[in-house]
Amino acid sequence: MGKLTKRKQILSNMKDMDTSEYASKSSSIVKLLLASEEYCKAETIGVTISRFPEVDTISIIEAAWKSGKKVAVPKCISSTREMDFRIITSFDDLETVYMDLREPVIERTETVEKTAIDLQIVPGVVYSDEGYRIGFGGGYYDRYLTDYPGERLSLAFKVQTALNVPVEEHDIPVNKIITENGVIQCRMLRERI
Repeated sequence: MGKLTKRKQILSNMKDMDTSEYASKSSSIVKLLLASEEYCKAETIGVTISRFPEVDTISIIEAAWKSGKKVAVPKCISSTREMDFRIITSFDDLETVYMDLREPVIERTETVEKTAIDLQIVPGVVYSDEGYRIGFGGGYYDRYLTDYPGERLSLAFKVQTALNVPVEEHDIPVNKIITENGVIQCRMLRERI
């Protein structure tokens, strides 16, 4: 099954969750993230503003602010398919752009260098246990992660994990996937292969 078909199938399965199931599973994932070594050590976290049916990131951002961490959110540059991560200190620092994505307002936020982001929470639709992912299309994160030196992990509902994900030369895996059922240590699985 190709990437497009797999992406559509999993997104459809995710959208079948009712509100209470979505909230419960998101909450379980967030609790595991907030207890993780990567999160606890990080001073600056890179994260997107989620939309249903993605794992809720709003509570993660609020928890990060409450504990004194900096939060960096991507501004997509469609002409180059690159991202500019910018520090937000309030949800008022965001605007709604194409496809109803919420991104930083340039005039209210400052760019943060890759090397200053300790933990990157990488979005996606489908994940293999080795940490390879099918994203939402566009390759923004694969380009960004090429020379990103920090920790990379993803948050996913169990329904988003698959045995096989087509891997291309430019694909950059995450090191850990946190689901409502627990943590998948992707780096360790890749090292065994």
